[in-house]
Amino acid sequence: MSVLNKIAFYQNRRDEVPNQELARELAESRNKAGIREIAENLGHKNQNVQSDCLKVLYEVGYLAPELIADYVDDFLALLKHKNNRMVWGGMIALGTIADLKPKAIWGNVDLVISTIDHGTLITLVWGVKTLAKVAAADEQYRQKLFPILLKYLKTCIPRDVPTHAESMLCAVDQNNRQEFLLVLESRQSEMTSSQLARLRKVKRRLESGD
Repeated sequence: MSVLNKIAFYQNRRDEVPNQELARELAESRNKAGIREIAENLGHKNQNVQSDCLKVLYEVGYLAPELIADYVDDFLALLKHKNNRMVWGGMIALGTIADLKPKAIWGNVDLVISTIDHGTLITLVWGVKTLAKVAAADEQYRQKLFPILLKYLKTCIPRDVPTHAESMLCAVDQNNRQEFLLVLESRQSEMTSSQLARLRKVKRRLESGD
């Protein structure tokens, strides 16, 4: 039986539960053929099918990113899609696999940055995760990307500061650590008590090397 029939559209459902259930089933069974079938339908003529398939793939990415890592080029291509739902969904997918495919993403990093700069808040949040994981993989990547990541940390809306700081931790090293901490300090006055608590936890993790 085709796994495509299990997506929300073919179940006549408007919610995401069928897509999430299918993703869990594919991840737990490590069904690579089923995942391939879903990936092949990212270009389906029906936009609802496209969207459901992308949802399934990035939900698999949350659970078992290695199962969707080979579709990195498909996700990068979605950053040019005319449907914004596919753009931010593609960025989520990239964010789940960026530490597995940093070289492939680095080869398209200008596209990723441009998409973040012109995208939605979801695109920004997951774009930061993506760039941080790529930056963590190589010092050359880090030299270019960390200043860009700091720019996002300086200019994002206050509620996203802890989220970006948490995402960026993997790319912090001895060379950029102080600048990272200074930016966090500069944004503290905008934080709520719960947001400050998250920032303190980031600093503790940095100090402990965790």
